[in-house]
Amino acid sequence: MKSTRFLRKGYTTGTCAAAAAKAAAQALLTGECVKEVDILLPGGDSISIKIHNIKIEEGRAVSSVIKDSGDDPDVTDGIEIGAVVKLAECGIKIDGGKGVGRVTREGLDQSVGNAAINSTPRQMIRNAVREVSQEYEGGFEVTIFVPDGETIAKKTFNPRLGIVGGISILGTSGIVEPMSEKALLDTIFLELKTKRRIGEKTAVLVPGNYGENFAEEKMGIKNTVQFSNYLGDAIDYASDLGFSRILIISHIGKLVKAASGIMNTHSKYAGGRMENIALCAVLAGYSDIEKILNCVTCDEAYELIRDTKTCDVLMERIDMYLKRRTDLKIGAVMFSNKYGIIGKTVDADSILEEI
Repeated sequence: MKSTRFLRKGYTTGTCAAAAAKAAAQALLTGECVKEVDILLPGGDSISIKIHNIKIEEGRAVSSVIKDSGDDPDVTDGIEIGAVVKLAECGIKIDGGKGVGRVTREGLDQSVGNAAINSTPRQMIRNAVREVSQEYEGGFEVTIFVPDGETIAKKTFNPRLGIVGGISILGTSGIVEPMSEKALLDTIFLELKTKRRIGEKTAVLVPGNYGENFAEEKMGIKNTVQFSNYLGDAIDYASDLGFSRILIISHIGKLVKAASGIMNTHSKYAGGRMENIALCAVLAGYSDIEKILNCVTCDEAYELIRDTKTCDVLMERIDMYLKRRTDLKIGAVMFSNKYGIIGKTVDADSILEEI
């Protein structure tokens, strides 16, 4: 329950793929085109999935499902996920077709060259197909496809992770938990893990597109990892994965919260942007605090204090809290849209030299 209402769970791309494969296999073996199938989830529960489209063609059957993400804000909600099933001599071969990504980097669930269909969905697909083939002694070739997958993948982390050509077929439980933060945290960890695997020693962290674009266009740095609001978690992951250094490149609007030790920058957890700027302004000798507190944006507040020592104090406090979080060498670069770089912590320049 969240915000006084119940949130509806959905199902994963892996569950959809398994359902489509089961319906297609059943149609191929029996000639029956069903309207829904039951899928056994990894945890032992069963879920009924409606079949969107199904047809039997010469030598194969094709089925698809429309993904329902429940109340989770997911870019894959409402997309079509399908399976083409053919008979084979033995075993169950699973591959990706149109719109399913292919792995190009080490460190992911699947080996380089494989379709980005993770281990749990693969097992769900095998189990689902076996359920309808108890009297059939041969095998199957299952090809999962997503008609709009290549377009949708551009809105995901896949291109950054080295998965090209489409989305991933994912899911460990088969169910999408609404508003779950775990998926995003897992993605941050996986991206850092991938970069560490290929030999990166500096974890360059940015909150989002602003930071990523600034790092690339103004600083020539391309190997960034977006941490969204999870600054503290990203620092912890980089520390645990064995990076030597961490550099944070962020707009003032995000990074300023770290000046009071706030490591989850989402507004639902903490505000404090103007309060932090006001505190540092006082410590820097600026007296008109009410003007700062009445500002709507940090860029607006920066106009008031840019000729003072406020940013120096801000960076000192940010540096203090970052170093409390990790024993690694860590630094931060803060920028504004109008003025570019407006502050650096004490170790930022030396880290930049080592990238």
